[in-house]
Amino acid sequence: MSKPVWKQADPRFVWNKNLLEELIENKLDGFIVPLLQGSFQTGHLKLKDSPATIALISRRCTRRLGTRMWRRGANLEGDAANFIETEQLLEFEGFRSSFLQIRGSIPLLWEQIVDLSYKPRLNIIDHEETPKVVERHFHDLLQRYGHVVAVDLTNKQGDEGLLSAAYAAEIQKLSSVRYVSFDFHHCCGGSNFDNIQLLYDQIAEDFEKNGYFLIDTEEKIILEQRGVIRSNCIDCLDRTNVTQSYLAGKSLDSQLQRLGALSSNECISMFTEDFEIFKIMWMEQGDEISLEYSGTHALKRDLVRYGKQTMTGLVKDGMSAISRYFLNNFQDGIRQDAADLISGRYSVNRDSPSPFQNNGFDSLSYLPVASALLIGGLTVTTITINQAGRNTNTILSSALCAGVIAGVMALVKSNGRQICSRPRLCGLL
Repeated sequence: MSKPVWKQADPRFVWNKNLLEELIENKLDGFIVPLLQGSFQTGHLKLKDSPATIALISRRCTRRLGTRMWRRGANLEGDAANFIETEQLLEFEGFRSSFLQIRGSIPLLWEQIVDLSYKPRLNIIDHEETPKVVERHFHDLLQRYGHVVAVDLTNKQGDEGLLSAAYAAEIQKLSSVRYVSFDFHHCCGGSNFDNIQLLYDQIAEDFEKNGYFLIDTEEKIILEQRGVIRSNCIDCLDRTNVTQSYLAGKSLDSQLQRLGALSSNECISMFTEDFEIFKIMWMEQGDEISLEYSGTHALKRDLVRYGKQTMTGLVKDGMSAISRYFLNNFQDGIRQDAADLISGRYSVNRDSPSPFQNNGFDSLSYLPVASALLIGGLTVTTITINQAGRNTNTILSSALCAGVIAGVMALVKSNGRQICSRPRLCGLL
C-alpha cells in the first residue's frame, strides 16, 4: 500500500501541517490534502520540430515564514527566511530531467525594522549563537542537497556591505561550503546584464560538477544532481531571480544538448520563440514569489525577459517600490500575525489576554491624526505662501504653518516604529 499523500510531501513545505494534526491523530488520512505555497509554470518548446515540455516549480519553506521586513535572516535553529526550492523540469522524447536551485535569506541573526524611512537600517544582532546558527543552516543543506555553493549577490558598500562581510566571515569557517561574493548592482547595473557571465565563470566548475538529475524512458537513473547553488541577495527576490534564471538557462542548454535536441554549439537563446517562453516562465515565477513575500511584483523583471532595463520596466519598478513601501510599513504586521497563526507558531490561549488589546499608545489611531495634520498644514502653507506678498500677517501665518508641519514631521519620524504596522503575536526570532 502506498503512503498517504501527506506523508509523501516534504514537511518543510506543507503549509497546513498544523491544521492537519487532529485529522492525522484520528487516522483520517483519506481526507488530508497537503497545501504548498510557491509557484508553478509550464511551457511547450518546439526546438526544431522536436517538442519538449518544461515546467518550473517553486516550493516555499514554512520553517521561518512571513513577510519581507518582519522575517529576515535566520532563527536560532538555522532556518532562513524566504527559503525556496526551485525545480526546473524537462521532458523530451520520454527522457525526464530536473535541475534544482535554492534561495534563502542570509542565515545570520539580523533585522530591518520598518520605521517609515524608505530603506530602514540593517541591524546585525550580536548573539553568542551566531556561529552555531550558520553551522546548523548549512549542515542541513549539506545533508539534503550534497555540495553547496553559496552565491552572495549583496552590495559591498553600506549596511549591505557590513552584513555581507559578517556572512563571509562566518561561512568561511565551514570548509565544506564554498562562498562566492558577487556585487550584482556594481557588476550588472544599468545595461550591463551580460556581466553576469563573470559570476558564472567563477562557479562554472562547481556548476558542471553538480549537474542535474536525468532518467531514461524506462525510468532508469542516468545522472543525479550532486550539489546545489544557494543564491541570496537581501530580499532573495529580484537579484536572486535574475541570477537563478540565468543559471537555469545554462542547465537547460546542457540537458538539451545531451538529449540530442540541440547540437553542442547551439543554445536555447538561439530559438526566439522557445527562449521567450522560457523567460516568461521565470519572470512569472519571480512575480509570484515576490507577491508572497513582499506583496508586489518582482523588480528587475526586464532583466529576466529582455536582458536589459527598459523605460517601461523602470516605471513599473518604481510603482512596485512605492507599493512595497506602503505594504511593508502599514500592512505587513497583520499579514505576519496571520502567517504565525495559521502555521501554529502562535497558539491561542483562552486564559491569556489578547495581544491585540490596546496598551497605552495606539499607533493605528495616531497615524490618521498625524497624516491629517501634515496634509492640512501643507495645504494651508501653500495657500499662504502664494499670498505672502500681500501683508505681514500672511507671512507670519506661512511661517507658523511651516513650523507646525516641521514639528509634526519630526514627531512622526521619531515615532516611526510605533506608527508602522507591526506583528503582535510572535517575536522576530
